[in-house]
Amino acid sequence: MFRYPEPTGPWPTMQPRQPTPVGTLLRKWRNARKMSQMALASEAEVSTRHISFVETGRAKPSREMILILASVMNVPLRERNAILTAAGFTPAYRTTDLSAPEMAPVRRALDFILKAQEPYGALVLDRRWDILMSNQGGTRMTSLLVPDPAPMLADGPPNLLRLLLHPLGLRRSISNWEEVARVTLQRAHRELAVENDDALREVMDQALAYPGVPKDFRSIDVVDVPPILYPIEFAVFGQNIRMFTTITTLGTAQDITLQELRVECFFPADEASELALRALASSTS
Repeated sequence: MFRYPEPTGPWPTMQPRQPTPVGTLLRKWRNARKMSQMALASEAEVSTRHISFVETGRAKPSREMILILASVMNVPLRERNAILTAAGFTPAYRTTDLSAPEMAPVRRALDFILKAQEPYGALVLDRRWDILMSNQGGTRMTSLLVPDPAPMLADGPPNLLRLLLHPLGLRRSISNWEEVARVTLQRAHRELAVENDDALREVMDQALAYPGVPKDFRSIDVVDVPPILYPIEFAVFGQNIRMFTTITTLGTAQDITLQELRVECFFPADEASELALRALASSTS
């Protein structure tokens, strides 16, 4: 009778399957959104086992499944493309320059929002906090508070973070600068923690390295809840002005450029500030 030879060495062990790049990315976003596998599976209407298999590399998700999971987790469009690429699929979302002809309706809409905000300032920002557009109120206040922006422009295009943190920028004009800078950086740190954006990280590293920036600005607690409204206080021509800001996005945009745009509007925080800003607008028009 035939007998298999006895093994002469140790029994082979089963090596655990290594997570794939797409599985690692999906797990990263699930953890960032503080969702359990069960919660994600329930929202995506798939089994918890399937989510586990995708994350560990035991199952390869389809293109449709990736888009469903990314939508449930509200992953930014740029990052959804990265997940699709990691899985071997072509990107689903395009990036269109704001100056492109097909963006003309968007530019008109942004112009309308900016003009409607007059005489108070309004800025259009991208994901790096670069200032892409400004209304007259925004340009007027920037020129009054930062007469010489050249040192900040030497580091790149007009950027709100550089403008805020540079020693020759808004730091000299805002009386509660540390409070404003801390809350603003908390927003930027939170965006960086969620999206892991190399472009934003580059700008933040540059701005945080300016002389005189407190070292603890590099490790602001992103979990701490910021105030709903906080005033920005400064003096122009001997007049004390207090303002607050709101942020508007373009909602369910299907273009990466559009999703990453923000309109930041500045409003007077009290009646005296409103009168002062209107007087400034009249005197400089």
